[in-house]
Amino acid sequence: MRLKKRQKKSRMHGKKMGTHGGGARKNRKGSGHRGGYGLAGTGKRSGQKITLVTKLYGHDYFGKQGVTSRGTKRDKRQRINLKQIQEKHKSGEVDLTGYKILGEGEVSGKLIIKADEASKSAIEKVEAKGGKIILLKQKNSEDEEEVEEKKEIKKIVKKKESKEENSDEEIEEEEEESEGE
Repeated sequence: MRLKKRQKKSRMHGKKMGTHGGGARKNRKGSGHRGGYGLAGTGKRSGQKITLVTKLYGHDYFGKQGVTSRGTKRDKRQRINLKQIQEKHKSGEVDLTGYKILGEGEVSGKLIIKADEASKSAIEKVEAKGGKIILLKQKNSEDEEEVEEKKEIKKIVKKKESKEENSDEEIEEEEEESEGE
C-alpha cells in the first residue's frame, strides 16, 4: 500500500512534452483522432464507421434515395389487375372503390366491378364476358369536347393572324418597289 501520492506533474507529463500522455499536441485539438463524436464524419463518401452505421441503419443510409424534383407529385392511386380480381372473385359483384382497374390477365366469369377508374383494355375484357365496370369518377365527355373545340378555334385564329401579317408585309414590299421606280 502506497502512502505517498506522486505529484501531478510527474504523473501526467507524457514524456516531458506537456500533453499529459495524449501524444502530439495536435491530437488533442479536436476529436479528430478518435473519429469524431457519435456518428460525426459518416457522410456518403466517408470510409470510417461504415460497419457501425450499416448495422444501425441498414444500407439505405448512404447514397441517394429516389428522385425528388420540385412540383412533381407521386401518383398514389391504387391499381389492381384483372388477374388479381379473378383469383379472389370468380364472378359476381365486386366493390373496388379507390382503385384503378388494369387489363392484365383474363376474365372467366361475369363480373360487375365498381371502381374509380379503369383502362380501356380492362373494360373491353370484362364486357366481352358479359360483365360491366361501373366508373365512379367518370370524366365528362362534354367538358373534353369543349376543351378540344377551344383549342381548334385558337389554332384557326393564330393561322388567320399569321396570314394577315404576311399579307401586310407583302403590301409594304410592293409599295417600296413602286417608290424605288
